[in-house]
Amino acid sequence: MNQLITGHTRLAALFAKPAKHSISPAMHNFSFEDQKVDAVYLAFDVEPENLAASIQSIRQLDLLGVNLSMPHKMAAVPLVDELSPAAELIGAINTIVNHKGHLIGHNTDGIGFMRALGDIEVSIIGGTMTVIGAGGAATAIISQAALDGVETIHVFNRNDEFYPVIESKLQQIAAATTCNITLGDLDDQQALGLAIKESQLLVNATGVGMKPQEDASPLKDRGMLRESLAVYDVIYNPRETRLLREAKAAGAKTANGLSMLLYQGAAAFELWTDKKMPIEKVKTLIEKM
Repeated sequence: MNQLITGHTRLAALFAKPAKHSISPAMHNFSFEDQKVDAVYLAFDVEPENLAASIQSIRQLDLLGVNLSMPHKMAAVPLVDELSPAAELIGAINTIVNHKGHLIGHNTDGIGFMRALGDIEVSIIGGTMTVIGAGGAATAIISQAALDGVETIHVFNRNDEFYPVIESKLQQIAAATTCNITLGDLDDQQALGLAIKESQLLVNATGVGMKPQEDASPLKDRGMLRESLAVYDVIYNPRETRLLREAKAAGAKTANGLSMLLYQGAAAFELWTDKKMPIEKVKTLIEKM
């Protein structure tokens, strides 16, 4: 990085645990330099017990803002002054904007996901999608899709102790939007197959397909995949999961989570700087990482 650091240089950061593996510093520092923004981006390992003090430091040190990743996305919600409508619905934030000491919490994960669909020329507005998983990423995707005008979202998750909590959250999202949202047990493969059959898009928002489960797929029957079904996997390491390989073999449009990561970062960059991230250049950069 050739940008000269001066007395005017502002700081943006990632608060996470762990944070060192993140590709966000590369994305944002490249973009700051390209767009001539006098700022730098650093990644900090923040322990949960230090989160409140770390967020207070955004005001004290006049940071542009921060990104938040695991395990801080929900814990940070009561620590900011205001929430965007999407963040309020999701109940988690991944971006904080410092507006003269007033901290605004946003969630750009869902925005990133919806924009990523454009890269594979998939429009789901007014349509039906199936989401496997109901964690943080899934909730952001479901909330934004519902806000943007997706008509029906079928959600499938393991029927564990969190199932009633998920059910309540999905009811809340449905009540706040015009979206019809259903929740089913992932073990009910017949119901899953029927939901996928009427969907134009399938999203895997679980960790099934990541190391050490690279050979696993969230679908027990690859026969559920078809050419007219687009398939998105939020996993980006490995770049091609078993689910994506099988979807590609069925002739489906596919994408991994790298595009969601890119576009959620672009949305955060714009919130901090009022400038556009140089998407194509950053895409080339992160694809090599």
